[in-house]
Amino acid sequence: MRLTPLFAVLFALYFAAPASAAAPHVVQPGETLWSIAAANNLTTRTVAAFNGLSENSQVVLGSTIMVPTTVEGYAALQNAGLVAATPSSAPAPAAAPATAPASAPTPLGGYTVRPGDTLSGLAAGARVSVDAIAAMNGLDASGVLLAGTVIKLPTGAPAPARASQPAPVATVVPKAAPAPTATRLGAGDVQSVAAQHGVSPSLATAIAWQESGFNNGMVSSANARGVMQVMPGTWDYVQQNLAGRTLDPNSAHDNVTAGVLYLRSLLNQTGGDESAAIAAYYQGLGALRSRGVFDDTRQYVANVQALRPRFGG
Repeated sequence: MRLTPLFAVLFALYFAAPASAAAPHVVQPGETLWSIAAANNLTTRTVAAFNGLSENSQVVLGSTIMVPTTVEGYAALQNAGLVAATPSSAPAPAAAPATAPASAPTPLGGYTVRPGDTLSGLAAGARVSVDAIAAMNGLDASGVLLAGTVIKLPTGAPAPARASQPAPVATVVPKAAPAPTATRLGAGDVQSVAAQHGVSPSLATAIAWQESGFNNGMVSSANARGVMQVMPGTWDYVQQNLAGRTLDPNSAHDNVTAGVLYLRSLLNQTGGDESAAIAAYYQGLGALRSRGVFDDTRQYVANVQALRPRFGG
C-alpha cells in the first residue's frame, strides 16, 4: 500500500540515535529530492538515506521529507552501509560512494496522470468502473482529472496508453482521507494499537516500518498515505465496515488503527495465514487470489518477515 517504502537497514539508526534535530519539510510544487537536499546544503544521498529512500525516488507534493542535520545525515549513511564507519574524531567526507541502498518493492499500480488522461479512459483501460477507481483514490467520478494527480490503478492492470510519456514534474495528491500529517510514531505506538485489536504487534509494526518508517507524512506513488500507507478507498471501507467508531483522518494513531483493522480482516479472510495476509496487504486480496503471488510481493513478504524479530516477534 505505500513514496518508496523504508526498510530494515535503517532500524538501528531510528532507535539508537538520540533525540532527532531533523526538521520536517512539506514537499512543494516542482520540488525534487535533489532540490530539497541542495537547499539545505546536503547531498541527495544523505537526505534519501535518512528517509529510507532511493536516490532516484520521486517526492510527492504535500508529503513530508525529514531534513537531517549534518551529523544525523552522516550517521544515516553509515547505518545504511553507504560510507565506512569512522572514528568519532574523523570528519565526515563530502561525498558518499556510488552504490545506492537496495529498495523495497515499488508500490503496485502507481500512476501519475498525464495530460490528456481521463478517469473514464483509465478505468476502461484497467477494466474497472469509473466509480471503482474514483472510490479507491478519493476522487470525484464526475470531476476533472488534473495532470500530475497521483493515483493507484488495479494491481496487474495494463499500462495506460500515455504511460510512456514523461510524467509531470509537479504532482497532485487528491484531497481525501486519510490525510498525511507531519507526525512520526514509535514502534510502541503501533504495537499498542495492534495488541488492542488482536493482531500480532510484531507483524503490524514490521508492516508499518516497511511501509513508511512510522512516518505519517508519507504519500506513495500509488496514493497510499500515512504510517500504514492506507488508500482512500481502504480508509472508507474500514470506516464503514470495521472501525465501530469515527476515525480521525488527520490522526497518525487512527491511520495505524485503520491499517491494523484492515490487516486483521485480511488475516481472517486468509485463515490466519500471516504470509498470505502480508501479501494481500501489499498486492490486494482480489489480485492475490486471481493472479497468484507476484515476484515483488514475495520480496515484500520476505522483508516484513525479516523485520519481525526486531520488533519482538
